[in-house]
Amino acid sequence: MLGNWFKTTILMAGIVVLFGAVGAALGGAGGMLIALLFAAAMNVYAYWFSDGMVLKMYNAQEVDEQSAPKFYRIVRELAHNAGLPMPRVYIIDEAQPNAFATGRDPEHAAVAATTGIINMLSERELRGVMAHELAHVRHRDTLISTISATIAGAISSIAQFGLLFSGGDRERGVHPAVTILIMILAPIAAMLIQMAISRSREFEADRGGAKISGDPQALAAALKKIHNYAHQIPMDTAQQHPETAQMMIVNPLSAEGIQGLFSTHPATEERVARLMALAQGIA
Repeated sequence: MLGNWFKTTILMAGIVVLFGAVGAALGGAGGMLIALLFAAAMNVYAYWFSDGMVLKMYNAQEVDEQSAPKFYRIVRELAHNAGLPMPRVYIIDEAQPNAFATGRDPEHAAVAATTGIINMLSERELRGVMAHELAHVRHRDTLISTISATIAGAISSIAQFGLLFSGGDRERGVHPAVTILIMILAPIAAMLIQMAISRSREFEADRGGAKISGDPQALAAALKKIHNYAHQIPMDTAQQHPETAQMMIVNPLSAEGIQGLFSTHPATEERVARLMALAQGIA
């Protein structure tokens, strides 16, 4: 656990340092402040209202103990195990097996699962998946994602508007060629760090979910099933809004080319291997 949190801390520090370096090189203090305020305003809005926007985007339908007794009961029991308030529970009418959590804090959380994942998995496996999502809620990963997105967005803003602030490059001792290079590479570097943070949080949610459910093997089995089917069954909403892909338990995008450094999710094989190792430690 400490390893993943330490990695997240280092990555967060890295993106802050990158922001400072890019801001100083391209915009100076003024440009850096403008970009940060602009990005922060957008992400504060997203932090407070993104849960409703995403749920509406996926046409998620809220359910209760009467409309979805089995699924609702699973979430309720796991939330109790995790010491969390009962989140709102949603079902998305999509064939692709997937699930996500959203909400700015545990008191305003929501979890959602597709009909595909509910129909495909056994109850034991579904418990593993929803425990993973509740681990995201307990770890406040939405907050971490918002902070990293704010800084990454500010870096991109500085790069995009770099020419507006580049009049003083000579005075600051920055060559125009260096400015152009920074404008190209900085957003890529910020994106890579942001994705690495996302992958680190997925590992930690796997670990936390295994502890909440008490069954790492169930989550491992679920991940293998989801991975095998998710890329064969398209999810149109995710394709139209790829920025939501990082929320899902498995990458919902059908494109196979974005792998490794450019993936918001760790390799499923590595996730499964870590869960099985954890299961041996628990047994």
